[in-house]
Amino acid sequence: MTDPNHPNRLNRPNHPNHPSRPIDPGDPGDPNRPVDRNRWEYEDYSDEPDRRTGPDASYRPDGPGIDPRSAPDGGRDPGREPGPGPEADPDADRRRRPADPNRPIGPDHPDHLVRSSPPPHPYYRELEFLNPREEHSRFVVRYGEDHRPPDRPGFLGRRAFLGAGAVPVLQYRLTSSAHDDPQAYGLLEREVAASVALERRYGTEKFGAVLTRIVGFDLTAAEPFVLYRPPSGRPLSDWTGRLGAEAQERITGQLAMAVRLLGDLDLVHRAITPETVRWDGARVRLREPYAALRAGETREPFGAAPWASPEQRAGRGAADPRDDLWSVAALAYYLLSGRPDRGEGPPADLAEYRRLAALQHSGLFSPNASERPHPTELLRLLHVPDPLTGGAVDPLDRRRAEYDGQIERKRGLSGGARPGSEPAGAPPQAPVRDPRLPRTRLIGRIFGGGDPSARPAPPTAPAEPLPAPPARSRMCPHCLLPVEFDERLLVTIDTKGNRIPLDLGAEPSPGHRADALRKAYHLCPHTRDGGEGHELPVPYLVNGEPLSIALVGSSSVGKTHLLAAMLGEVELGGLEPYGLKCLPLNPEAHRTYLRERVQSLQQGRQLARTGQQTFARFADGLLVSAAGATPRPVVFFDLAGEDLAEDSEVGRFLRGVDAFIFVLDPLRALRLPALDPVREQSGLRRRELGDEAFATVLNRIPRQRGGLVAAPAALAVNKSDLVRFEPVVDRWLGRALPSRHDPAALRAESRDTYAFLAHHASAAWLKPFDDCADCTLHFVAATGGQARGDRFPHGARPRRVLAPLLSLFAMCGLLPGAEPVSPREGNVR
Repeated sequence: MTDPNHPNRLNRPNHPNHPSRPIDPGDPGDPNRPVDRNRWEYEDYSDEPDRRTGPDASYRPDGPGIDPRSAPDGGRDPGREPGPGPEADPDADRRRRPADPNRPIGPDHPDHLVRSSPPPHPYYRELEFLNPREEHSRFVVRYGEDHRPPDRPGFLGRRAFLGAGAVPVLQYRLTSSAHDDPQAYGLLEREVAASVALERRYGTEKFGAVLTRIVGFDLTAAEPFVLYRPPSGRPLSDWTGRLGAEAQERITGQLAMAVRLLGDLDLVHRAITPETVRWDGARVRLREPYAALRAGETREPFGAAPWASPEQRAGRGAADPRDDLWSVAALAYYLLSGRPDRGEGPPADLAEYRRLAALQHSGLFSPNASERPHPTELLRLLHVPDPLTGGAVDPLDRRRAEYDGQIERKRGLSGGARPGSEPAGAPPQAPVRDPRLPRTRLIGRIFGGGDPSARPAPPTAPAEPLPAPPARSRMCPHCLLPVEFDERLLVTIDTKGNRIPLDLGAEPSPGHRADALRKAYHLCPHTRDGGEGHELPVPYLVNGEPLSIALVGSSSVGKTHLLAAMLGEVELGGLEPYGLKCLPLNPEAHRTYLRERVQSLQQGRQLARTGQQTFARFADGLLVSAAGATPRPVVFFDLAGEDLAEDSEVGRFLRGVDAFIFVLDPLRALRLPALDPVREQSGLRRRELGDEAFATVLNRIPRQRGGLVAAPAALAVNKSDLVRFEPVVDRWLGRALPSRHDPAALRAESRDTYAFLAHHASAAWLKPFDDCADCTLHFVAATGGQARGDRFPHGARPRRVLAPLLSLFAMCGLLPGAEPVSPREGNVR
């Protein structure tokens, strides 16, 4: 077939766009053709300024019709310094030329406003946005009439003209009435992420012309919006029955190439139809990716027959780039036959069309994505060169190799392979251990004590929570001293914080007794003279092996927001797909935390900073159980950054913490210019020496052989929404967590996160990974946006906040199907 990049041969008299060709009624090129007002977004759009309804391309603020004496800045172009008049402007001729469709519309554009200024006429306004490189851009703008796009519920669309050159753009914005719908905002956010990824990857390539080009966006505006260049040509539905064999082949080849470009970025367009594909006689132009999904994400029901595949319409399985190839096949049949098929499988009369034989035999018309060819294979069948042959070198590949080397180094120091840290593709090193086995038994299996296979198998019946406290003691997570259960030390706490002794003898019923213990506290007997008294929830003492988790980071890195977002996701059932059930460690304390922290965050309010303490208390606790096993208490510590960085007595409890989440702030760590405006607004500065809280905490945690920290850790890059459009960040932050534990995906994310940090930050920020024997790395966003005042304008939208917690659960033996790490050697108990 014809190469879609081959120049169009307009000199053929029978070509649809040839000037001598007679115009038939209904021809898309007929100037007298009736306009379909229901398809406003396609009306008279081109890559040139609209001279019928928009300002003339030579328009200037000091042009005819505006009195220079009454215009702002004395009639000068807003944002420009005083200088020679229009007759001496060396750029005047360039300004009067039609806009270059490939010219960036950003700060380097001649019409960009350096500073905010009143528009030169009431007919015009000012528009500020970020271009795809995340540079701030500001232009004078004139808007067209609002319309409601039929395929974008909750959105309004309109044409706009930027600057003195009246550069035409399309704007889609989220209406104020749709702000309460988190799904609508999520769709816009996902669309912008996909469009920016495509522009950054293919914007400078000629073959990128098959994709609609994004101009800019603002996701923080009162009405968030995205801007696009208006596409040229007309929808394929307007060309039905008018295209020759060569044009049909070119369209099919270019659509296959578009799917290849999308698929290389793990994007599935899902909306390829005769209405969303345009043709101008030389090239196709695929419409904006407003319905795009990430490859591998759960399919969402979308589209209609015959253009959407049966799997996509039903929402079955995971999104696949070959979903779009079904749409290409349906369009190829539609262009050749002149009618759509029913959309359930290969058309009944497919064999009658010899030109589709290659597509038929390739499996392209199969209703199952797994039976269709890969986009590269389809390009080969169509004799279309693959534009991505010999792809560009990823600058992060060297850092990924560095990650593999670090894993090998730590493996050698710790004396063996660390579960979850093997290179991708490595076979499992050991069978999965039953998480119900106590730690002392696991130590015996590792360091001697008989053949594990000779030991009796654990009971298969679900274990019930112990009705009575065990005889063995528990370590107090606050003072690191053993606590023996003693009924004389049981208390309840009233609303004023008073400790009231609890008499279990007054509860003769076993059920009432169990309920009283569930809500009771046990005083710690090790309170020193003059020290602060403290207590433990009774469920902490009467269940399985406790797990304490501390969040580490300097002040304002977002530890409090991350923990609140994390526990909010848990409350919404986020751990249930992984086989975990959660109950509050103490019902009253948990309700208080949900009310004061989680609900406030979910309502869009910024949380107050954690105050310094004189004694470390955990923020909240859960009882977590898997597969009917004895529940394990999990407690979370969230201390002020100042307490963690000062190496004070408050942090003494850190020596007994079981696992750590190190929270990294991109504003302090990353050498990315796009973050400079946010740094300026927040008053934060980049630090080359890393987070001082990281170093202080790591210096006081026990080490094992090889000098590595034995406690499992996770390094969470919080506020990743600030860098969401970086390709490697978008790869992870733009998709949901897998619905099951996936060690390969966990390694891949850790590898990418390490490479990103190593490339954009100093080595000091990777100290937790370097010092901890077992450390995974994650991109997370606790709020999904920046606060304005004390509120998040579009609500808090947590992303992947459970990833660090799930990783720690896997390493600590709480996650079914995950291999826990070896017991720690220097643990204070």
